[in-house]
Amino acid sequence: MKIYSIFRSIQGEGITIGAPTVFIRTSGCPLRCTYCDTAQAFEKGEEMSLDDIIAQVEKQKTKTLCLTGGEPLAQKDSYKLIQRLLGKRFVVVVETSGAIPLDEMPCDENLSISMDIKCPSSGESTKMFYSNIELLGPTDQLKFVISDAQDYDFAKDVVREYEPKCEVIFTPVGGTDLKDLAERVLKDGLEVRVLPQLHKFIWGDEDNR
Repeated sequence: MKIYSIFRSIQGEGITIGAPTVFIRTSGCPLRCTYCDTAQAFEKGEEMSLDDIIAQVEKQKTKTLCLTGGEPLAQKDSYKLIQRLLGKRFVVVVETSGAIPLDEMPCDENLSISMDIKCPSSGESTKMFYSNIELLGPTDQLKFVISDAQDYDFAKDVVREYEPKCEVIFTPVGGTDLKDLAERVLKDGLEVRVLPQLHKFIWGDEDNR
């Protein structure tokens, strides 16, 4: 697999926000979102065997892992890596966009999916597989990164139409300007979580991930 970095940090997003986590950041992504904050991982990285990846992960002494990118599921060996990590009893979170079908994802009590649906401001909203939402369960999460009123209305419509069976998270682009988004959610009575990107408060835009 082509890997951009493996590192230990604080989970900055989603329902495990704040938890010490080992991140496996893969290289490459088929999408080009306008607000992408990991564009450095599009091309850079090094080829690593699954054995080498697992050896580096085990050195970190943390049981919670996040497979992220880029887009990890764009690499064919990602599913093999997930299975091996689960076999070693790691708790694995897979961060993926909604642009790749999730049909091959294994079912395991230690695996959860964190899936984005890209909103219009991303420039990639037409590439989503909405059938993926039906595959998400109570231990998974569905995320929307929201830039403006159009994005908000889009996310609200998706939530109301598909009624996800998982946690739903609204996050502002940039991850820190929460007030307007929180007020919209409260006004509309949406049963979603408004969350920041915690790492942006701690490290700003520093590429420490």
